[in-house]
Amino acid sequence: MSNEIKIFSPATVANVACGFDVLGFCLDTIGDEMVIRKTEEKGIRITKIEGYDLPFEAENNVAGVSALAMYNALQPDCGFEIEIYKKIKPGSGIGSSSASAAGSVFGMNALLGYPLNKTELTNFAMKGEALASKCEHADNLAPAIFGGFTLVKSASPLQILELPTPLDVFATLIHPQIEIKTSESRAILPKDIPLSNAIAQWANVGSLVHALHTSDYDLIKESLIDVVIEPYRKQLIPHFDDVKKAALEAGALGCAISGSGPSIFMLSKSEATAKAVENAIRQVYSTTDIQFETYVSKINVEGIRVL
Repeated sequence: MSNEIKIFSPATVANVACGFDVLGFCLDTIGDEMVIRKTEEKGIRITKIEGYDLPFEAENNVAGVSALAMYNALQPDCGFEIEIYKKIKPGSGIGSSSASAAGSVFGMNALLGYPLNKTELTNFAMKGEALASKCEHADNLAPAIFGGFTLVKSASPLQILELPTPLDVFATLIHPQIEIKTSESRAILPKDIPLSNAIAQWANVGSLVHALHTSDYDLIKESLIDVVIEPYRKQLIPHFDDVKKAALEAGALGCAISGSGPSIFMLSKSEATAKAVENAIRQVYSTTDIQFETYVSKINVEGIRVL
């Protein structure tokens, strides 16, 4: 068995409009790379970080915290070194912290001969994610580890449902180069919501799940509506309404905030439409002085993969 593994740990979209803290999907063209290595010296050490300035101390790094949680539970007769090649900007809203937290435990599990299942890995990764977002949640971690669309049925005990991915669904994303901390974007949310909004939101979640199972693109379009979170969080994202209008006019099925922002995602039927949507939203941000990046990605149904 190899003593070293190199992995691609993908970016993810959480919430998926109507599914706050429970729905997510996995991206294919954006992600971090990590190298995990078995060592004779026990413990967890982060030996290399490229891309962004992140802590090397395992207990202060999300990849290290999730790795330590798994390591302390399994007590293996070895140690691990972790190298992080960070390509997902922290605070981007596309699962930067979850890619690190999930990647370290995935790699360790592979080197140990896969003693843990995907749900158990997600449980340990939640410990690292909590360092970044101040609470344990799995809406980014689950799609990174399971692939495709996922629904977190329960966080305690953890229960992940894998949802089907219609073949023609593609994602477009725009990432304005501003930073929104998950903890800050959670603080802006109301503690109570009107019952009418709650009813509309869970109807949309149920409809979206049904639409994914039946590849009903019209129903996907009708379901990608967030009446609970978006009205509050969109004020943190410059030109959000303009981006959404342009995306929908270009043919997107729906448009919403990715995770806690500032990234915005759109789902489209066909890659050609997803690229037309990309062109439309680029025109919106090109008139501003805000730096931005855009991506088009198929839905990654595999999740984290070995390189």
